[in-house]
Amino acid sequence: MIKKLFVLLIASLFIQSCASKKDILYYQNIKSDSQDNISYLTNKVQVNDILFIKVSALIAESAEPFNIQMSQSGNINIESYKIQGYLVSQKGTITFPLLGDINVAGKSTEEIQDMLEKMLSDNGYIKDATVSVRIINSKVTVLGEVKSPGTYSFDEQNISLNQAIGYAGDLTINGVRKDVLLIREINGTRTYVRLDLTSSEWFNGPYYYVKQNDVIIVNPNGPKVLTAGYLNNIGSIVGILSFFITVVLLIKK
Repeated sequence: MIKKLFVLLIASLFIQSCASKKDILYYQNIKSDSQDNISYLTNKVQVNDILFIKVSALIAESAEPFNIQMSQSGNINIESYKIQGYLVSQKGTITFPLLGDINVAGKSTEEIQDMLEKMLSDNGYIKDATVSVRIINSKVTVLGEVKSPGTYSFDEQNISLNQAIGYAGDLTINGVRKDVLLIREINGTRTYVRLDLTSSEWFNGPYYYVKQNDVIIVNPNGPKVLTAGYLNNIGSIVGILSFFITVVLLIKK
């Protein structure tokens, strides 16, 4: 009797810990040699973004008042640009030399470039200005069942959700691929989306590329939740089995 109960308990633990290929493999519906058209995401500037803005002109001296004057020590890195960059205020504005407060929230970097070039020309400062604008504090946070959870900065205008997960070292074998939560905040509105990484159906939607400040959460599967509790190691299993056998013996007496 005790032996049968022991075997049944071990078997049930083994079955719960098993996972099929359908639960683990990514993008199982992609056919070999298939192709998709790529549509890149245009990120809009948001409150608390930091912008790096460079103004160029045929006469270099005319652009100098509009450019950040960096240290001559030679120790220039992205953090130096962040400190001296243009922080988008809670009102959605930046304060630009000579032009004053400018509303930039909700605009793409290309739209801001065109707007600044026009303002510099219309105000008689630079007729042939070329303006470059970049968001330099973009970051994505990946949490849960990944190998290296944390917050990761990126310089590119577009990175995919796959790349963001790659920054975190990929999902662990215990990560639920069919229910990955993406949290996105835009203009004071928070959106929650659940994505199935075993399918590619979401590739052509608005969530293939991450936006600045996105949060990705990978939940643990059932066996991981189980082992995180009472059955967190072999010693715990042995202890429970011993207790179970003792109870059975006492009942039989």
